[in-house]
Amino acid sequence: MMSLSVGIQTRNRPDALRACLRSLDRIAHLDPEILVFDDGSEPPAHVAAAGAARARFLTGPGAAAVGRNRVVREASREFVLLLDDDTLVLDDGSIGDALSAMAADPAIAVIAFAQANADGTPWPVAMQPSSAQEPAVVNNFIGFAHLVRRSAFLDLGGYREIFEYHGEEKELSLRLIEAGHSIVYLPHARIAHVTDPASRNARKYLRLVSRNDCLNSLYNDPPERVIWMVPARLALYFRMRSGWKIHDPGGAWWVVREVVRCLPRVWRDRRPVSRKTLKRWRALRQHPERYEVRRAG
Repeated sequence: MMSLSVGIQTRNRPDALRACLRSLDRIAHLDPEILVFDDGSEPPAHVAAAGAARARFLTGPGAAAVGRNRVVREASREFVLLLDDDTLVLDDGSIGDALSAMAADPAIAVIAFAQANADGTPWPVAMQPSSAQEPAVVNNFIGFAHLVRRSAFLDLGGYREIFEYHGEEKELSLRLIEAGHSIVYLPHARIAHVTDPASRNARKYLRLVSRNDCLNSLYNDPPERVIWMVPARLALYFRMRSGWKIHDPGGAWWVVREVVRCLPRVWRDRRPVSRKTLKRWRALRQHPERYEVRRAG
């Protein structure tokens, strides 16, 4: 039996958390270790979810990047399934296929799942990790649900916690490719993402995505690329604000101030990736590589 830890990040969504934990009954035969990172829920998540499933609760302030890093560090198993609290495991086959593929290929560091509705129907292709219709090596994944190889994740330091959330997956993907790891998307492996639109703050999302795109460039791009990429990312803020019709007075200055505030920490940890890695990252975005899934054992 392949060992599995499941980590769930939650904050003030007790109904969603209970549903997510109940959905793990579908993989009970895998005897997963279950960890829940509670980012300051009121009442605490362990109270709200009492009786839903056996789980170990971790507490402390921390956005998605912090919580996921904590879960992976605390996990005792090599394969860690990271879930948002508004997800549902739909069947054991999707998780089993992902585990088997990762166990059979040590180059795989992350497996990306397809987003689905609660009834199992897939979201539109544009909202998936890739347009690929068959298993493929891709350049990125979506954090709502992903399987990570703990050793590879920790070797690279996990997510950049300065990102908080939105864009941290893309930055980690770039470093994984630089280190020679693969990200594999299994379009048939679906996990439900039952989002609550009322909990989404479009203005906050716009600001964080814009800031984190700038930080990604500052961390990873060669110097000559940083010179034009950071201004381009700042300009993209205005395009997204206009296209999404978001009223955000002062938002651009917030992004600039945040980038300046983060500069000392970014400069300390900056490790530009190679041009070869950037070329491969762009190539995989345009043309995912078909992947022949191998089975463990």
